[in-house]
Amino acid sequence: MKALVVGAGIAGLVTARQLGLAGWDVEVLEKSPAPRPDGYMMDFFGPGVAAAERIGLYPRLAAAAYRVEAAEYVDAAGRTTCRLDYDRFGRLAGGNVLSLLRPDMERAALAALDDVPPGKVRVRYGATVSLVVNDDDGVRATVADAPDVTLAADVLVGADGIHSGVRAQLFGPEEEYLRPLGMRAAAFIVTDPQLNARFRDRFVLTDSIGRVAGLYSLRSDEVAALLVYRDAGTAGELRAWSPQERLRREFPGLGSAVDRLLELCPEHPYDDVVAQIVMPGWRAGRTVLVGDACGAVSLLAGQGGSLAIAGAAVLGEVLGPVSSPAGIGPALAEFERRWRPAVEVAQAAGRRAASSFLPANPTQRLLRRWVIRATQLPGIGRLVASRIVGRIAK
Repeated sequence: MKALVVGAGIAGLVTARQLGLAGWDVEVLEKSPAPRPDGYMMDFFGPGVAAAERIGLYPRLAAAAYRVEAAEYVDAAGRTTCRLDYDRFGRLAGGNVLSLLRPDMERAALAALDDVPPGKVRVRYGATVSLVVNDDDGVRATVADAPDVTLAADVLVGADGIHSGVRAQLFGPEEEYLRPLGMRAAAFIVTDPQLNARFRDRFVLTDSIGRVAGLYSLRSDEVAALLVYRDAGTAGELRAWSPQERLRREFPGLGSAVDRLLELCPEHPYDDVVAQIVMPGWRAGRTVLVGDACGAVSLLAGQGGSLAIAGAAVLGEVLGPVSSPAGIGPALAEFERRWRPAVEVAQAAGRRAASSFLPANPTQRLLRRWVIRATQLPGIGRLVASRIVGRIAK
């Protein structure tokens, strides 16, 4: 049996590994020329932890994780206004919590392909899928730089993210499924030894209104930044601004550390809408979507990486044993039946998190401080954790 996987992100690579271990021949097509270096810190917990342990990926993730003692909100002078202890949060969230950079998770998943017998999984970077044909005879794909070559397979997995090209071709235009949450998020990494030393082992966020800047130190002299702000759309002069210019206009006045980040910000950082993907169905013929392509929860839910790994593990479990084309349809239906409820719970938690992430006025900001401080109280802490992570953390 042969599979085409479009997208070499976390979900795509884990899917490819699991199918390769089951004996499938897998070709992964990724439009980026190489593994992507940009990304933000993610809290890895919940179903992804159990799945990673079950499939043998957890040791690689744990080796790449950062030790974060606390998430701290600070004012413009750098004074802490409230603090969330990570060990306590981990217990409330139902178990282990790993802090991982998204590109480090992707590299761990890529390295885990070494577990597959040689020749069973092939990853092609710089391969943009320009056409997908999906019918009773299987699936066929055409790559943009080789339009005369058709790649055929028994099944195609669309794991190409929130702006999925596979989804657009086979399920309809993006606007039918994209649910913006009213925000944009930017992420980049800069080199600054002084900032690195200042924020070691802490995830620091600005206690600000209508925007928030987060930063954390990496193992070298680098600092990773995450900036979230209200989405003003593309009207007027916004369309003419580069992401760098937009961030420098949105984030002044939040303190010296943020000013330094803006000074070092690259011209084209990652910058995208904060949104979810909500679809009535994830499969069409012998094609199925996985990860953000069908069930993006938004980065504010804190579970994108966890759901990517857990969802890919479920897909591998149901599709791996299939030995003939006749079994593909029932396997894909079983994948959606088993996995969709977990994604819907996580998306609901993500919408709740989004509603309070960017306070619109001082009263809402004060309420957020009280809620975070209340996590230190027995009973209330568990209630807050449930609101943050949803029932899926169980």
